[in-house]
Amino acid sequence: MKPVLQTEGEFRDWFYWPQEAFEFGAAGPFYFKEIDDEYVSRFRAEKKHLNGGGTVHGGCLMTFADFALFAIATDHIEFYAVTVAFTSEFLSAAKEGQLIEAKGDVLKAGGSIIFVRGLITADGNPALNFSGTIKKLQPR
Repeated sequence: MKPVLQTEGEFRDWFYWPQEAFEFGAAGPFYFKEIDDEYVSRFRAEKKHLNGGGTVHGGCLMTFADFALFAIATDHIEFYAVTVAFTSEFLSAAKEGQLIEAKGDVLKAGGSIIFVRGLITADGNPALNFSGTIKKLQPR
């Protein structure tokens, strides 16, 4: 899937996948961009991202981490891919208004499997670490 360039607002000149209705509309919007040879993902925590305790919902952070897996691995995906394994550990709470950011590394990219790890921060403070395995798919 081809990403689309955001043309206005805080994330102007960042990319998103409009085909991913859940990640862009319901859970996000989430954005990514290549900065200094590294893919960075970001979103601004809003009231809709919060849990009953007033911090960013863990499910939101995990959804964002799953989005970031694909942003980090984007150069290794030719057509389409799916997550086949995902792990995460919560490190600290994120709050409304904070800039939530994910960075990471492709540990290995083979013929059909990609291994990725990353870290999500909230205004620079570690909030969640994650790793995942992506399976590349071919057109039918």
